[in-house]
Parts: sequence; structure tokens; C-alpha cells
Amino acid sequence: MHSSILEDSPNARINKTILDRYLALPLEDNIVQATYVWIDGTGEDLRCKDRTLDFIPSSPKELPVWNYDGSSCYQAEGSNSDTYLYPVAIYKDPFRRGNNILVMCDTYKFDGTPTATNKRKSCLEIVNKCLDEQPWFGIEQEYTFLDFDGYPLGWPKNGFPGPQGPYYCGVGANKVYARDIVDAHYRACLYAGVKVSGTNAEVMPAQWEFQVGPCLGISIGDDLWMSRFLLHRIAEEFGIVATLDPKPMPGDWNGAGAHTNVSTKAMREDGGIREIEKAVAKLSTCHERHIRAYDPKQGQDNARRLTGKHETSSINDFSAGVANRGCSIRIPRGVNDDGKGYFEDRRPSSNCDPYSVVEAILRTICLDE
Repeated sequence: MHSSILEDSPNARINKTILDRYLALPLEDNIVQATYVWIDGTGEDLRCKDRTLDFIPSSPKELPVWNYDGSSCYQAEGSNSDTYLYPVAIYKDPFRRGNNILVMCDTYKFDGTPTATNKRKSCLEIVNKCLDEQPWFGIEQEYTFLDFDGYPLGWPKNGFPGPQGPYYCGVGANKVYARDIVDAHYRACLYAGVKVSGTNAEVMPAQWEFQVGPCLGISIGDDLWMSRFLLHRIAEEFGIVATLDPKPMPGDWNGAGAHTNVSTKAMREDGGIREIEKAVAKLSTCHERHIRAYDPKQGQDNARRLTGKHETSSINDFSAGVANRGCSIRIPRGVNDDGKGYFEDRRPSSNCDPYSVVEAILRTICLDE
């Protein structure tokens, strides 16, 4: 690793052990520090702020609605900037621990309508129409660690690492970088209550993946957004940047996706492969609509990634196959052999909004829209 790595990162130079003295200070049993987390106007970045509660909440409905300066988050004009946070999910706080919590929130404008980047409201409406289908989702979140200068962590400053090949699920200091952050994030997600199911090093050096799910309905979006918050927050402590850019390095390097695994009750039952094939046929007729829903720039980000190379399909064409990672939709070999299970939509970008992805998929395969 380059000798001057992270030398310009202020957070990397802070002595983290000093904070422990203050985190150890005792509080009254009923005092809770609550971190409200929300998606800002970019549709990609997260914001947060803290407040003190004098009770221990058992449900998001018990938490107060709060407001923030939407004009500083690309969500309102300065002349009418109050934007509102409605709590939707509670997680345990792995940073402060104890009774302290993280709160995932929806965002609403002054007139009570959802902000442009509040995709959860419409997603929940669609999910509620499909409850009998019992839709399960699992998302494979890929991301890349960057040095403070924006270059991939551990890469030579004036060149490139060796070609892809030895890095995927790699072991060794010359193959993987920042496993400490990966392990810290994994453990923090489990503690918080995020349904994280695994993690691994990815094909490009400094690229990693974690998986969330299987989750029923709307909870996949809540859990994935909170897992992203935890990733950024933990990387911040190390002075390292975690980017969800779907193609952080141009050239002969893999991009980053959020492969979405989908299963309904009928797909999980004997003979479910026929339901999977029906779903794939429906998806084939709505390819352009899904591409627009699968990244926050309506396909512009994915155009850099979905080139037909580096284990991707072409953004312009729909394709499906068994065990084929170059297709839009992959049916795993084991699912095909068992005749039931799930399918994988490999098109969503790493910076997608999972609420938009879930809504688009359910509209197509369950509501026939």
C-alpha cells in the first residue's frame, strides 16, 4: 500500500480512543439518543442528525415527526425550506449502543406531499397490493473503497494494479484492501438489526459486496438504505470513502451493481420454475421502463456499466439465461435443477434506490402493469 495513503484525510488522523471516555459517561435509563437518517435530494446520498428522547420507543409511530433545512439538502427553496422527517423503521445504534437508536425516515414537503426522492411512499402502496404474493427480495450491494483523493484504495498512485483475476473473494495483503472496514460494517449491521446475509471481496481490487435479505416487501429498502448509512459512517471513522458509483474506474475494470434476487410464494413452491419463466417473460416487455427505474439518473449511470462486458448485459437489450452472468436476468443453476426458487435481476446499479427497484419489479410481475 502506498506510503502516503490517507495522508490528506482529516478523519484518519483523529485519535479515536479519546471518544471512548465520553461514550462511557452514564446516562439516565430513560434517555435515548436518536439519529434520524434520510435520503437527500440527490436520491443517492444520506443525511443524519440527532435528537434526545426521554423515553424508549418500541415503534416508529411513537417517534416525533421532525424537520430539517431542505434547502441545504437539494429538496426545498430557502424561502420555504422546512422539510419533514417521518420515522418508518428503528435500528439499534452500533456506535453509541445501549438504548440508543438509528431511525430511517421518509421525507415530506411543507404541504404534506412526498419529496421527489421519497420513493418509499409509492413503493409501500404497491407492496401492500402484493401481500398475498409474499414477495421476497435479496440485494447484492457492490461498492468501492476510495482513498481521500478519489482514487481506489490501495491502487498505485501513478498506475494500476495487475489485471482482474486474483481479487474476487481474495485473501492476502496484495489482493484485498480494508477488510477491517468490511468486518466492522458486517458486525454493525447484524447488531443494528439489518438483515445482512454475507459479504465478499469483488472482482476489481478495492471493490467489495455485502448482501441484504431475504426480506419481505418494503423491509428490503429500509434495511439496504440503513446498511448503506452504516457503511458510509464506518468508513468515515477510518478516513476512507465508500462509493456506490456503478463505474468508478473506466476501462477494463468491473463496475458495481445491486443485483436483485426476487421470489414470490408461487416461485418457491414445487413447479415454481414456471412462475419464474412467466415473470421473466413479463420483464422482457418492460425493459426500458426498468432501466429508467434502476439508477437515480434514469439509466445514465447504468449506461457506463451495462456494456455487455465485465459480467453485464447490454443496456439496450433484454436477455435471460441459466447461470449466465452476462444476461439481464439470471436463473441460478440450482434453481433450474430444483424447479423452484428465485431469479436474479442483474440490471440495477449499485447506486439504485431499492424502493424504486422493488416497485418496478412488483408492478411488472405481480400487477401486470
